[in-house]
Amino acid sequence: MCKGLAALPHTCLERAKEIKTKLGTLLQKPDSTIDFIIPYPEKPEKPPKAQKPSPEEALQWRDSLEKLLQNPYGLASFRSFLRSEFSEENAEFWVACEDYKKTKSPVKMAEKAKKIYEEFIQTEAPKEVNIDHFTKAVTMKNLVEPSPTSFDMAQKRIFALMEKDSLPRFVRSEFYHELIK
Repeated sequence: MCKGLAALPHTCLERAKEIKTKLGTLLQKPDSTIDFIIPYPEKPEKPPKAQKPSPEEALQWRDSLEKLLQNPYGLASFRSFLRSEFSEENAEFWVACEDYKKTKSPVKMAEKAKKIYEEFIQTEAPKEVNIDHFTKAVTMKNLVEPSPTSFDMAQKRIFALMEKDSLPRFVRSEFYHELIK
């Protein structure tokens, strides 16, 4: 690592070039048909039929975004609400990160990391999430060598945003009031 005064400048420069090359390779636009092979199915698989929660269970979601997102019915309701407000990208990003963390194969992980980056993180991505420059930079650095934790900081920022902004609006919405009747 390039730390301290004893580090040789050419070693740091070589490491920087290596990181730049790896990042550039990861972030390149596809230029061959092989790059169009995406690990996700063309049509999203339908989740198992979720059981409607009891009003008591739904009431717990007011105070816990985590419980809401962990419940298949709650997640579907929350996403429908966000879709109605044209802000579903945050929930989609959170779900994509959860799926990404479960990936075991390094090849699949790299493919999913690229897809998540291109869909949610890169500037002017189709579903770009609202994260600060520092978080975006850390995430890009993490993608040089993808790991299950590559998107953790960005995912935590988006979770906090949904918890502070989207959840209170959801709790006041008709979507939620129908659940707690």
